[in-house]
Amino acid sequence: MNPLVVLLGSFFLLIILRVNIGFALIISSVVVMLIEGLPLASVVNQMYSGIDSFTLLAVPFFMFLGRILNAGSITGRLLTVADATVGHVRGGLGHVNVFVSMVFASLSGSAAADTASIGSILIPAMKKAGYDPAFAAALTAASSTLGVIIPPSIILIIYGAFGNVSIGALFLGGVVPGLLVGLLMMSYTYILAVRRGYPANPFPGFRGLACALVKGLAPLMIPVLVLGGIIGGLFTPTEGSIIAVLWALFLTFVIYRDVPLREFPGMLARGTIDFAVPLFTVAGAGIFGWLIAYLGAAEIVVDFITGVTSNRYAIMLLLIGFLLLVGMVLNPISAILIFLPIIQSLGTLAGFSPVHLGVLAVIILSVGLVTPPYGICLLIAAQIGGVRIGAAMWAALPICLMTVMVAVLSLWFPDIILGLPKLLSPELFANGG
Repeated sequence: MNPLVVLLGSFFLLIILRVNIGFALIISSVVVMLIEGLPLASVVNQMYSGIDSFTLLAVPFFMFLGRILNAGSITGRLLTVADATVGHVRGGLGHVNVFVSMVFASLSGSAAADTASIGSILIPAMKKAGYDPAFAAALTAASSTLGVIIPPSIILIIYGAFGNVSIGALFLGGVVPGLLVGLLMMSYTYILAVRRGYPANPFPGFRGLACALVKGLAPLMIPVLVLGGIIGGLFTPTEGSIIAVLWALFLTFVIYRDVPLREFPGMLARGTIDFAVPLFTVAGAGIFGWLIAYLGAAEIVVDFITGVTSNRYAIMLLLIGFLLLVGMVLNPISAILIFLPIIQSLGTLAGFSPVHLGVLAVIILSVGLVTPPYGICLLIAAQIGGVRIGAAMWAALPICLMTVMVAVLSLWFPDIILGLPKLLSPELFANGG
């Protein structure tokens, strides 16, 4: 039997049997290496190579940042800013949901953390205000995926580190499509609010708006520090993540003092555990991805697609369809690490910039956070809202299609992704592709 078929078949079989994804990656890789007579020492070497990256250190710091934001009053302050800014528009709580997710995304880059923290507050509030529970859960889950697109996105860091693409350029490339998806979600919310009679919150007045902005100003400085410092060449993404964590700790324990200092060791321990599982997955994906390349999967896929079409847009549409299917069963980090050779080979074949390709792939894979069977954000939101997964998925479908639409439009209008990198940091764009 073809070793590539054995590799992928055994992996997905283990996933169906609910084996931990890290173990599934390693077990399927070892089976193929035994069949091919490859030295098993390569397992350790490739797993180590998979995690031996300075840039990768940014991931646990941004994950820890999300935990800090949820521990204190920072999330509440962001909700106050969102409510004062857009809560008075028809369907106010829905707009607040999307708006605060966009802001939270620019702070922690974590979709699941956004769903859990924002959802636990807003989903019950939306249900109490008369919103359809399935829509409340769907909107929360879908808006949380903005954390995958808007910088500092953990997935963009992974893509840049392993794909040898400028992370600064990827960050800039994710801004416009992320904001565009968010605005489309808010437009859809407004249309539903008018049809279904969802209420608006009272406008707090310009004085109330100013007070809310002042309360949220310090946390809102985090994305400015991170993105501005990276693009300005003042520090690397890893150093930027450390600065963001230090600033959040300073606000939480010194300025706001809403978390006792004795809680810090526990937060640090839980943050370490949070990163342990993804790190093990990254290590497992190191050997799996190496085998994907060794067995010539990228060349096989490219040859197959060129046999079907040579049109660059058709090639990219096929890639989008492939990533949508992959995102349904794998988390975005695993999908990027495993299929990066195929993604980049098809992007090169179609003649698309590595920066454009990276952001496009991440946008499409973000949809998988809402679509079952993986759909971790939808699972969290549905559990909080007490609704069936099927009902929540049906409510989320139009929102997911909006995200896909933005990605498809970027094929014909590349400046949706590339405009900002070209404008603000042409040297980063040139270095990144």
